[in-house]
Amino acid sequence: MTKFWKVMNAIYEKTMLGIFVIALLVVLYAIYDTWYVFDHANDVSLRQFKPNAVNAAENGDSPITSDMVGWITVDDTNIDYPIMQGVDNSQYLNLDPYGVYSLSGSIFLDCRNAPDFEDPYSIIYGHHMEYGVMFGALDDFLDADYLNAHKTGELLVGREGKVVNKLELFYAMKTNAKEDMVFDPDHFDELRQFLESQGFKRDNRILCLSTCAGGTSSERTVVFAYILEN
Repeated sequence: MTKFWKVMNAIYEKTMLGIFVIALLVVLYAIYDTWYVFDHANDVSLRQFKPNAVNAAENGDSPITSDMVGWITVDDTNIDYPIMQGVDNSQYLNLDPYGVYSLSGSIFLDCRNAPDFEDPYSIIYGHHMEYGVMFGALDDFLDADYLNAHKTGELLVGREGKVVNKLELFYAMKTNAKEDMVFDPDHFDELRQFLESQGFKRDNRILCLSTCAGGTSSERTVVFAYILEN
């Protein structure tokens, strides 16, 4: 029996060691995966391909895919990204602007909107990332004082950014992902009436920035901005 128990103890020790090693590898992978997703989302090297008057002629060589329809910048925040537009609203959830699989995805325009942003109402989506990366920065706009201090931005239209529109951010709120008034461009008249009831009665085109919020998948943080005419 002594030999039997020695064998059993050896098997037990090896089994526990194996479980420990597997658990350690899982934890290390989770840490690496979290770091990779954040690092990829925080990759500011994209900005070298931002259209402007100096390098607009060089944008034809950009590795960003031809699905790029513009560029959005919100002053004094981390929001400074190309805007993509896919054949549907799932395509760029997990594709970066180079067309490569990425959990952080891209900032993208609703597939129902005109790519030249001439619709009266356009919707842009982005993942909610920590530390204000991607559209994680939208959380701060729920604070009225922060919104008032960060009201300006810029929308470059087209791959070469030949049309430049200033943005004026004016209202932020939380809502449900199934709220047609916000997420269906065909219901824009309802949204316009709602915004007018909040004291915003201008006729400018409106841009909506949307990201996930809170602990439920159905909650969204949205920030509205006027697209100012040139």
